[in-house]
Amino acid sequence: MELSARNNLKARVKDIKLGEVAAEVVLDVGGQEMCSTITVASVKRLRLKVGDEVAAIVKASSVMIGK
Repeated sequence: MELSARNNLKARVKDIKLGEVAAEVVLDVGGQEMCSTITVASVKRLRLKVGDEVAAIVKASSVMIGK
């Protein structure tokens, strides 16, 4: 499957915090932490677990920068 998103980052699942409906998935992207919020159903469907190698695909209309 091809995607329109160009920001496709190799990552490793560092932590998964399951809620009732949503899950917070913490990723290690080259030593930097990135957090993704997805549904619990998606965590189960993808069979995500800590240590899994995944792709973090970023598609956003804006990127905030702070200094």
